[in-house]
Amino acid sequence: MFAIIAATFGITMPVFAMLFLGVFLKRLALIDSHFINTASALVFNVTMPVMLFLAIIHADLSTAMQPAVLGYFVLATVVGFMVAWGWAIWRVPVADRGVYTQGAFRGNNGIIGLALATSLYGDYGLSLGGILAGVVILSYNSLSAIVLAIYSPSAKSDVWSISKSIICNPLIIGVLSAIPFAYWKIQLPVWLTTSGEYLAQLTLPLALICIGGTLSLASLRKSGALAVSASLMKMVWLPIISTAGAFAFGFRGADLGVLFLYFASPTAAASFVMAKAANGNHELAAAIIVITTLVAAVTTNIGIVFLQWGGWM
Repeated sequence: MFAIIAATFGITMPVFAMLFLGVFLKRLALIDSHFINTASALVFNVTMPVMLFLAIIHADLSTAMQPAVLGYFVLATVVGFMVAWGWAIWRVPVADRGVYTQGAFRGNNGIIGLALATSLYGDYGLSLGGILAGVVILSYNSLSAIVLAIYSPSAKSDVWSISKSIICNPLIIGVLSAIPFAYWKIQLPVWLTTSGEYLAQLTLPLALICIGGTLSLASLRKSGALAVSASLMKMVWLPIISTAGAFAFGFRGADLGVLFLYFASPTAAASFVMAKAANGNHELAAAIIVITTLVAAVTTNIGIVFLQWGGWM
């Protein structure tokens, strides 16, 4: 159990290191709002789509393909999205509903969830988690694009405009364009893959530095109640409901464990990038990411201890 706790901290601490670096760089005036806007646009339009493309083409789609696990995850994601959105409609100011909903249901599965699944279950966790990550990317980005477009101050919310925002979303384009390469195992030239990896490696540091540069005590106080509410939903209520549902559907062992780890992951850094691209409340998005990442070190380990105590994962 100590090894699991250490693995969780080992994964989350680099995230905090980049966040705090962004805070310090902003304090030292080495980055400013113009840099944050430009870097966020670069991440959203270039480096993150490349990172997702490479992640998909490197996944072995023929290994650990579990239709029941994938289907349940999609179902739980949609239900969690509707619960978060319904709560936002009831309790959150109109302007912040899109960012709140996205922060409350969208997890950092491609980084933290996958890393923990691999740490616990080895090659099987990596294979199942990698395939599940592709489903995660499509479902999260599609649902986020819908809710952000509806509440964006600068976007139209009719069916065609929302459909266009999904189809033209660079993150979704990156995933969909990679599927043929992964399915038919098309090899890219080594120089192109290496260049793509250089770009992909910029994604998380840049995104996290931008989030850190956006943070301030004033913005955290301003977003406090909403950020805490969204964080509780993301890290406590939805993981409990979704994992209990998986248990009721008969999932056990590694399948239940991987599902729990994906449900219990903190809010993804991509939510900040998408909120900023939609001209939403990116300060709220940043606060949710920080709080959920901090809380993950506690809630994830509590969940693992409970499921292992019961002999279910």
